[in-house]
Amino acid sequence: MTMSDDDILAPRRSRSGSSRATASGSEARGPIIDQDGREIRPETLEPGFREFGFELGKDNPFAGSPFGNLTREQRIARIEAIAKLLDVAFILPGTNIRYGIDGLIGLIPVVGDIITTAISLWLVREARALGAPWYLTARMLGNVALDGVVGMVPFAGDAFDVMFRANMRNVRLLRRWLDKQPRI
Repeated sequence: MTMSDDDILAPRRSRSGSSRATASGSEARGPIIDQDGREIRPETLEPGFREFGFELGKDNPFAGSPFGNLTREQRIARIEAIAKLLDVAFILPGTNIRYGIDGLIGLIPVVGDIITTAISLWLVREARALGAPWYLTARMLGNVALDGVVGMVPFAGDAFDVMFRANMRNVRLLRRWLDKQPRI
C-alpha cells in the first residue's frame, strides 16, 4: 500500500475526524522517554528540542554536532569503541594476533597513516574534553606521535601499528585516570 502525497505532507485524520497531532505539537502523543527508560518532563528539555527533533540554528549550543549532548559515560564508551575498532577489531585467522582498521588503512602509503593519526588525535581531544590533565594528554599525544611516525615506514610500520596499539594504550591511560577521580 502506497501513501499519497497528501498523506505524507499532512497528518492523517483519525476516524473521529480530528488529526492525531497538530503542527504546533499542543496535543500530547505520550510520555517522552530517555534511553534508560525514564520519563522526561517536557519543560525540562533542552531549548533546541522540539517534538523529537533538533533545531540546528545558530542559537543552539549543540548545532552541527550530533554527539554534543552525550553523557560522560557515553563519551567514554564511544572512545573505547573507536579505539577497539582502530586497534583490535579483528583476529588474524589461525593466530591470536588482533588488528584493527588502523593496520589496514595504514597499508595505504602516507595517506592511510595521516587518516588514522587524525582519528587518534580526535580521541585525545575527546579525552581532554572529559577533563584529562595536561600530563595525561601529553603522554597520549606521545603514543599517537610514535604510532604515526613509525607507522609511516612501509610494512614494518604497519606491523608496529598492529603490535603497539596506541589507541588502546590511550584508553587504558584515560580509564586508569578516570577510576582515580572521585564520583560527583
